[in-house]
Parts: sequence; C-alpha cells; structure tokens
Amino acid sequence: MARCLVTGATGYIGGRLVPELLAAGHEVRCMARSPERLRDLPWAERVRVVEADATDPARTRAALDGIEVAYYLIHTMGGTGQFAENDRRAAGTFAAAAERAGVRRIVYLGGLDPGGPLSPHLRSRAEVAGIFLRSGVPAVVLRAAVIIGSGSASFEMLRHLTERLPVMTTPRWVQSRTQPIAVRDVLRYLTAWASVPGEVNRGFDLGGPDVLTYAEMIQGYAAVAGLPRRVIIPVKVLTPRLSSLWVGLVTPVPAGIARPLVESLRNEAVCGEHDIARYVPDPEEGLIGFPAAVSLALKKIKEAKVATRWSSASTPGTPSDPLPTDPDWAGGSLYVDCRDTRVDAEPEALWQVIEGIGGRNGWYSLPGAWRLRGLLDGLFGGVGLRRGRRDADRLRVGETVDFWRVEEVLPGRLLRLRAEMRLPGLAWLELSVSRRAGRTYYRQRAIFYPHGLLGHLYWWAIFPFHGLIFGRMPVNVAKAAVRRQAAGDQSVPSSRAG
Repeated sequence: MARCLVTGATGYIGGRLVPELLAAGHEVRCMARSPERLRDLPWAERVRVVEADATDPARTRAALDGIEVAYYLIHTMGGTGQFAENDRRAAGTFAAAAERAGVRRIVYLGGLDPGGPLSPHLRSRAEVAGIFLRSGVPAVVLRAAVIIGSGSASFEMLRHLTERLPVMTTPRWVQSRTQPIAVRDVLRYLTAWASVPGEVNRGFDLGGPDVLTYAEMIQGYAAVAGLPRRVIIPVKVLTPRLSSLWVGLVTPVPAGIARPLVESLRNEAVCGEHDIARYVPDPEEGLIGFPAAVSLALKKIKEAKVATRWSSASTPGTPSDPLPTDPDWAGGSLYVDCRDTRVDAEPEALWQVIEGIGGRNGWYSLPGAWRLRGLLDGLFGGVGLRRGRRDADRLRVGETVDFWRVEEVLPGRLLRLRAEMRLPGLAWLELSVSRRAGRTYYRQRAIFYPHGLLGHLYWWAIFPFHGLIFGRMPVNVAKAAVRRQAAGDQSVPSSRAG
C-alpha cells in the first residue's frame, strides 16, 4: 500500500478521494491552507493533516516528505486577473518539491482538451498538466470533461437549468458534443493510480460510454427525473459572459464559477483514446452511463447524503482576513447588532434549530426580504441564496449555507457564518446557546467590518431593516426550539415566520 498526499481535500473531488484511498488500505496525508476546514469530516481522525500553501516551497517540501504518490487537485475556478499565473506558480513549486522529496508519482486531474482554441481556464489546466509531465517526477494526467455526481458544479448547473426551465432559450454551445463521466468512475481511476506499478508519464482521456450534446444531457436528465421533455430554443447572441450571468440567475452556481464551465462547453470534448484501460481495466459491468450516473446523483440528493459539494472549495478573501474574535481589528471600525433572548426549551433543542438554519429551513424572519437580498446579490454576480446546504441537519466548518460560509462550529454552543455575498466589507452572523441559572439563552450577533466610506454608508443605509430582519429572528428561533422539543424533534422549522 502507498503513502499518499492529497491536496484539495476541502474540495469536491479531494473530499471524496480521501475515504476511497483509506478504504483501499493506503496511508493518507492531506495538505491544506486551512486545516480547520477538515476538522469535522468523518475521516479526519484517520489522516494526518499538514498546513501548507502550494506556492510555499519549504512547507510544500515538508508536506511531501516520505510520500510516494501525490494527488494534485488544486484548481482555480472563477475570478479573473492572475489566476493562470497563480496556477502556474503553484504547480511549478509543487513539482519541484515533489522531486526533491523523492515522490514516485504525481496524479493530476485536469480538463479534457477539446482541440482548437481553449478557454482561459482550460488553457491553464493544460499548462499545469505540461508542468507536471515535464517535471522530474513521473506524472499521470487524467483529463475529464463533464463530471456527473451529486454536488458537482457541472451537475448542479445541469440539474437546475433542467428543473427550473421547461422552456429555455440557449446559446449555441448546447449543441456541442461532450463525453460525461460519473464521479464514481473518476474516483475509481484516481484511487487505482496509487497502486499501478511501473513508471508512467503521460496523459489519459476520461469519459463515460455516452457521447451527448448538452441539449441531449438536458433531455436525458429530464427523462431520469420524471420531468416532461424540455423545449430548447438555441439562439446565437448569448456570449459566454451573458450565458454565465443567465446560469448564475437560474442555478446555484454563481456567474464567476459558471463562466469557465460555459467556456469549456463551447468546443466538443470527446475522448480521443481509452488507453487508461491498459493500466486500470474497465469493470466487468462497464463504465457508468449518463442515465445511471444521473440516477445515482439524484438518489444521494434525495437521501440528503451528498458527501461533498463544489461550493466547499470556493472561498473569497485570504487567510489573513480578520476574524470577528480578533481583539483589536487594527484600529478599524466594527459595527455589531447583538440580540439576546430567553428560550423555554432545553439547549439541545435550540442548538438543533440553529444548526439547521438556512436552506429549506429558511432564516426565521421575513423570507421575502431574504429572497430579495439573494436575488440582488445574484444580479450583481454574487452567489445568491441558491447554494442551500449540503446536509439539512449537520454543518461542517468550510461548508456553505446559502450566501454564508461556516467559519466555526462548536457543537451545542456556537455557529459562526461568514458572508460571501457582494458587500463593501466583511460580515459575519454568530448564533450561540448558553445556559445560565438553569435557563436557556439564545444570542445573535450580526457583525460588519466596513471597507472605506462605501462600507460605512452601506451599514447605515440598511440599519433600519435590521430591526425587521434580525429583530424577528430571535423570537422565531426561540419558538421553533420550543416546538421542536415539544414534538420530540419531529417538528417542521418555522421558515415562514414573519
């Protein structure tokens, strides 16, 4: 069995690969910039986690010490500017550190090269692949097109477009052919390369048994989901930018993430070879077809057993951004809206309501106002409210809840959410439980750190609405906790409370 390092373990593929490697008997180490985001994962105690950024030569070299197989699953999705240079620098640093550490194989998951002019993001993926293939460490580059699985950005885009638009006008890229592959098959290939003997230094195309246009994928999804056949009207005027804005409004995938996905669909992405079968033979039952992959994904979503989501890997800001618990805030202004209320229920019932907040359960005050804020955020290219939750009852550090990200969870005590909507500053929402003199108390803090004059003006402009939105939340959360306790944890949360 091999000693493996997994980068990108907080992301969609990496978070699923780790338990597969463990199940296969491999020893796993995870490299992460923010190790605390792996703390609550079910396999966290079975791996060693090291803190390192792939652009830091010394820390990356230390993380790779003693490793035999290194999985590079770091991708930049969304954003503009220096992403290609950042990807290039990180890959070069990682490859050099792997060579110095004596790593025997690098495994990289990139994008399928459609031929012809590449989008900026696919071009960056190809450049990263070239860096590894030219390095001093044998590299296996796996090139996949659309990955079908619960929680993947590609699948979420397909699912919500199909479910929400029975009639749609679409750009020309819906007629481009692609070769989707089930996430289970991608994970099978990735896991296998920890054990394949010999020295291999080349790329492999990955694809399932079906070659489909995106329009055929929409109709195929509708058939599996039991929906009527969709009416698709192609138009020529929708550029990738306009298409990504449209996708951002209709689906949980924000425009910044949708754009590279859309751009990758403009060209055909069909496998040119299946040489990987010489090293990793196909299963006896064959690769998973598109209908079966969709069915498996929908089953996981229905059972609320989505292991990882695309949104887990997307975080704005930098690790140096301040926390609301920092004592001095470098002399900056900090606005706080703090509210406390007594709750006639046990702390456990109150905590269950807090941990279940957002998504389908709502925010316990003026749902129309929350929807409007999410709509406005989406119109300006933000994430909006459509990301929802991975799990209806449990939260992990690093997960998303609508337009928030979980920054801290202290079970039974504290939930801190960090805002990821478009704001002229940094914002948090803290919800906590305490027990004093035999009574249960709920505390809620909305915290805002303004950036410049615009940030201050923003706070005072929305201040009148705080009493309506944040003022009603404690009352309705308390009522929901009382109902939950009275009903033996079977009550329906009061997401529509006014």
